[in-house]
Amino acid sequence: MGYDYVIFDLDGTLLNTIDDLADAGNRVCARRGWPTHTVAQFKLMVGNGIPKLVERFAPAGTDEAALAAALAEFSADYGAHKEDKTAPYPGLPEMLDRLKAAGVRMAVLSNKADALAGPVVEHYFPGVFEAVQGALPGVPTKPDPTLLYKLMERLGASVDDTLFVGDSGVDAATGKNGGLPVCGVLWGFRDRTELAEAGADCYASTAEELEQIILGK
Repeated sequence: MGYDYVIFDLDGTLLNTIDDLADAGNRVCARRGWPTHTVAQFKLMVGNGIPKLVERFAPAGTDEAALAAALAEFSADYGAHKEDKTAPYPGLPEMLDRLKAAGVRMAVLSNKADALAGPVVEHYFPGVFEAVQGALPGVPTKPDPTLLYKLMERLGASVDDTLFVGDSGVDAATGKNGGLPVCGVLWGFRDRTELAEAGADCYASTAEELEQIILGK
């Protein structure tokens, strides 16, 4: 059984963004005299949107005003450096082109701000995705399924013919909350255990494995 529609997470699934996120976060920390963190630590901080990331890399007990200032600082820094080291995971662009040629309709759902998510996706994967949905003010982010439903409605997709693909427990929970089967990719920021605990139905270690799952081969 293959899928007519696939909705992908962005960071950790399509794009390896962790070095640019970590570098921007550590520059904010250094300027503020806060402890810096390893890339491995940043992998555990991401996934719930930028405000939550800033809250996680800030020292415990940081007040709201300082968090708000750090968020603005991080957003400006990351905006200027978000393409320094970021790149698609190996084999992904070629796989996406093959899926598109096979008639699979694809979209992206990210907890990145909506204004950022669309341009980032189009920069690295021009013309591939029919729709990109990022985080909107006042709307719950993943794993809440509100924006997933919004995206599926835009595509005309149903729960019977759509696969959700992501690298974290947040992603697996998003798919499950929306009634979708979930494929967990094992090249991202989190591990198989986290994906399994959140309800992933299957796993892919390479772009080729993911392609076979999507096409039902």
